[in-house]
Parts: sequence; structure tokens; C-alpha cells
Amino acid sequence: VAVTTRLLVSHLSGIRHYEKDITKVKEEKEKANRTFKLTKPFQDKEQKEKEGKGIEKTDSVKLKKEHEGEVKSRNSRPGRKDKEFEQEEYYLKEKFESVIESLKIFKNDPLFFKPGDQFLYSTYGFTLLSAVVERVSGQKFTDYMLKMFRDLDMLSTVLDDNEAMIYNRARCYVYNKKGRLVNAPYVDNSYKWAGGGFLSSVGDLLKFGNALLYSYQAGQFKITNGKLLPGYLKPDTVAMMWTPVPKTEVSWDRDGKYAMAWAVVEKNQQYGCCRQQRHYASHTGGAVGASSVLLILPEELDSEAVDTGQVAPPRGVIVSVICNMQSVSLNSTALNIAREFDKEKWAQ
Repeated sequence: VAVTTRLLVSHLSGIRHYEKDITKVKEEKEKANRTFKLTKPFQDKEQKEKEGKGIEKTDSVKLKKEHEGEVKSRNSRPGRKDKEFEQEEYYLKEKFESVIESLKIFKNDPLFFKPGDQFLYSTYGFTLLSAVVERVSGQKFTDYMLKMFRDLDMLSTVLDDNEAMIYNRARCYVYNKKGRLVNAPYVDNSYKWAGGGFLSSVGDLLKFGNALLYSYQAGQFKITNGKLLPGYLKPDTVAMMWTPVPKTEVSWDRDGKYAMAWAVVEKNQQYGCCRQQRHYASHTGGAVGASSVLLILPEELDSEAVDTGQVAPPRGVIVSVICNMQSVSLNSTALNIAREFDKEKWAQ
């Protein structure tokens, strides 16, 4: 078989995640799909009733519904174990000197399926991807990334190195089996720099999101009088990264598909005065003792304003949330925040 970088970046490679037993992965996928098929008709019916009657609920009921939705989403993640953090490899303490060396963890394991046939989120797929970057660039992957972060002005984004003194590093927490809050256990993330080995801040993630949004929209502005600098990436590159890939799925938003290292929900509205699906890109993060999300909601640009140069990129809403707590579902919260800011802008 052939495993390409495109397959790796869209989690279609067949390389395993933390779970080594393919039977358990298939069972979890089937269970998640059955749950989704059973709950979706009732969710659709409830949505149509609310749209038809125009019933306004109290804030407390709304919050309860949103919380229930978060729980359902969290408990029906396709292809991912509910108790994923019980996998031993999450808690590796071995230090690897290079990403090439860390490939030994999984390089001799069989593929779970033929590359390109199915979607399976795989942190190790990104470890292999980082090894490709290391070989092609001729630099250590970590050096390559830190230079890129500097170019993006993300000066607070660093390696999650236990030995280094990192200013304002937060302590991380988990709930133990008795439901008590305790310090997260010691881990060494050198085996997965690309899939969960960096520390960052909300401010740096906002810079990252704005750089991508700027790059995405820069090509749409016709008249700039030569004052508009190019984006960090070409517009076509970001558009390709944010184009849904067939056979993929997204655990944190059932409306979405996986693209290239991003989950994407496309613009869609089937009926007038009914549910409107906005285009956005996001990605959540889960680590031992921490959770995060970065969500980008591009503004639907007015063609006249773009053609006359009345506005300049980036235009939209970027939401970043980082919390030093394990297993917190954040995508729905980030999307609600983005919609509120977007609604406020158009109200003005």
C-alpha cells in the first residue's frame, strides 16, 4: 500500500491511534453510529417544532439543553473510546531525541485498514507526518516549528518540555476515580510533538487563527492600492486545507467533515427562516490534564465592499479556549461564542 501525506493529514492512513485492538475500535465506531442514528430523528423533530412554533425558552432551559447536547456529543465520538485516557500510551515517560526515533512505537504494527478506505483519528499519523517534515526540511521538526511560530509572532508557543523553565506554565488537573480534582500525572510528550506536544496561550492561538483567516481571504480583495501584504499561506492552500475530504467524520460536530488537519462545517440552509449552517473551521485538543479549541468563523464578505477596498482582511471571528482540565468538551461553547460576536457585529 501507499501512505501519502494527504492521507496522513486527513486521518485516512490506516495507522492506529492509542488503541491497539482493531476489534475494539470497530465496536466503538458501530456503537457511536447506532447512537447517532437513534438520536438524530428526535433531534430533527424537536428542531422543526421549535422553528415552526417560534417558542422561546428560558435561559436555564437553554443552558440545560446545551449541556445535554455537549454530553451526547462527548459520549458518541465515532472511532474514539469514551475512556480514551485509560490507554497506557497516553502516559509514556520515555524521552525521544527525534521524531524519527519515536516511530518505533507503532512502525511495526499492522494498518487497521487500506489507506484511503476509512477515517480513523490518529495521533501517530501526525508523528509520521512530522518525520516527513524533518527529512524534507533537513532540520529537527521542533526547530522547524519554533521558527515558524516566531514568523507568526507566536512567542509564547513552546515545546511541552518538562525540564525547561517556562514562564507562566499552568498546572494541569484531572478528576480521579472518586471524582476528586488531582494534579495530572507526569508524561513526556516527545513521542508526539506534532499531535500534542506544544504549549501555547490564548493570545498566540488567536494570532494563528487570524494569520490563517487573513491568508484565506487575501485573494478575495481586488483593490488594495498595493498596501495589502501577502498572507503567510496562499489563499488556495488554506481553501484546500478547509475543503472537506470524502469518507471522513468529525467527533465534535456531526455537521462537519474532516479536511486537512481541520474539521470543517460548510455553509448550508435548506429552508427559509429555518436553521442556517455557517461555514467554519475548528479543531479541539485533548491532552493529559488539558483541553482546548480553536475555531475560525469567516465573515461572509460583501462583494461590493471587497471590490472597492472598503474593508481589509482578516474579517470574521476567532475563538480560542484553553483550560488546564482534562476531557472538557469545548467546540459547542466556542461556536456559541463566535455566533454571539457575529450576531452583535451585524446588529451594529
